Amino acid sequence: MNNHEIDFKLYGDDMQFVEVELDPGETVVAEAGSLMMMEDGIEMETIFGDGSGNSGGGIMGKLMGAGKRLLTGESLFMTTFTNEGSGKKHASFAAPYPGKIIPMDLSQLDGKIICQKDAFLAAAKGVSVGIEFQRKVGVGFFGGEGFIMQKLEGDGMAFVHAGGTIIEKTLSPGEILRVDTGCLVAMTQDVNYNIEMVKGVKTALFGGEGLFFATLKGPGKVWIQSLPFSRLASRVFAAAPQTPGGGSRDEGSIAGGLFNMLGGK
Repeated sequence: MNNHEIDFKLYGDDMQFVEVELDPGETVVAEAGSLMMMEDGIEMETIFGDGSGNSGGGIMGKLMGAGKRLLTGESLFMTTFTNEGSGKKHASFAAPYPGKIIPMDLSQLDGKIICQKDAFLAAAKGVSVGIEFQRKVGVGFFGGEGFIMQKLEGDGMAFVHAGGTIIEKTLSPGEILRVDTGCLVAMTQDVNYNIEMVKGVKTALFGGEGLFFATLKGPGKVWIQSLPFSRLASRVFAAAPQTPGGGSRDEGSIAGGLFNMLGGK
């Protein structure tokens, strides 16, 4: 076992957080800004790179690891939380939007998971967070939300988060599943996936869906989310009334009504 062996507990239903239990000397690595709370005795440290803790390759190795994270749109830095005390300590990490947290034991998933670029939340120290390069050019150019994928490698626990309801499907050899690119959360390394164009001009122009979808071919496991954050954000933005001043059209009337109720002039 190269990774730190951590225990955990999930709390909540639709707005979850994960509580990680650290023995003395154990470390968990997380994305910056994901910490919810931690007990006294846990020391935080900002690290440069992919969080694997592998010092091999020196500064060039760290630069390569950080560069891969930059390509996925994440920060160059990650944060470690180490139990420097004498007893068990707990640190909790919260998902950034409503949905589910999926615990994944990489030792039971052939040591590697491929996931959406913003799905990673936290992991035991030793798990490497990098970028999964695609062999086909079309996947890179036309994949939309799904074309830049992260890979989590190691033999410890990793936690990914996704929006809405999550479903785990096991694909048999040769079985094909087509999903919206934004709804794909993660998959095992055996799954072969590609990006295909939606057939039919009417479907592409008037169907309300994107021009492309992901085609997943088994064998392997895939995790699908019902509400990608990008879809939620676009609907909220589209529904929000816009005014030249940048605020909501109703803000003034609501504020004015409250002011009048309180006896203002």
